[in-house]
Amino acid sequence: MSTLLAVEDLHVAYGKVEAVSGVSLEMQTGQIVTVIGPNGAGKTTMLAAIMGLLPSTGTVRYDGADMRRFGTEERVRRGICLVPESRELFTEMTVADNLILGAYTHWTNRKSLDAELDQVYARFPRLAERRTQLAGTLSGGERQMLALGRALMAKPRLLLLDEPSLGLAPLIVREIFRIVMSLRELGVSILLVEQNARAALETADYGYVLETGSIVHSGPASGLIHDPKVIASYLGGKVE
Repeated sequence: MSTLLAVEDLHVAYGKVEAVSGVSLEMQTGQIVTVIGPNGAGKTTMLAAIMGLLPSTGTVRYDGADMRRFGTEERVRRGICLVPESRELFTEMTVADNLILGAYTHWTNRKSLDAELDQVYARFPRLAERRTQLAGTLSGGERQMLALGRALMAKPRLLLLDEPSLGLAPLIVREIFRIVMSLRELGVSILLVEQNARAALETADYGYVLETGSIVHSGPASGLIHDPKVIASYLGGKVE
């Protein structure tokens, strides 16, 4: 495997308050890597900086290129796509129109667009059933599926997922994480930010723990899920 994303000494501040303090992480092509941690740890800020939505210092290298030279739109064109915590759907537009907007960077003709829509509908049958519905009428789980489907329309190589399980019922959470794992089939690498630490570590290959803007633990996800400190802090257990 080759290194797809390498973040080195990333700092992000809101005025005089530093929200991300010297974060470094790395992920390989084809991996699912998760960043877990409490509310306010800087997870969402970190993703926004990687996407170019917030000013930062440090280095973000994607597929060998220094991303500091590129704005957000160019990062999307190069294959990075963010699914934000808020999903940011166009609620007064139909499911189909939301999906079509995801393909704006590479839409060449209607035939290829229809083929991409068919692929998304095959992966998300519920979206196919609701393609003419307004996005604002969907359930929470369906909205998350639409956000994922719209991201896939951009043909990403690297998907940044911010709290995909937020506000969803347990059964729907399991379905969303099953879908996330299945995206490997498309050759998509995933950087997953989650508060649901157990589900994230069960899904990921490698994990980082972020607290107050800094990485405090890292390692293979299968090891972190059995780490006494991680269990005590994030998995609802006790240190043996």
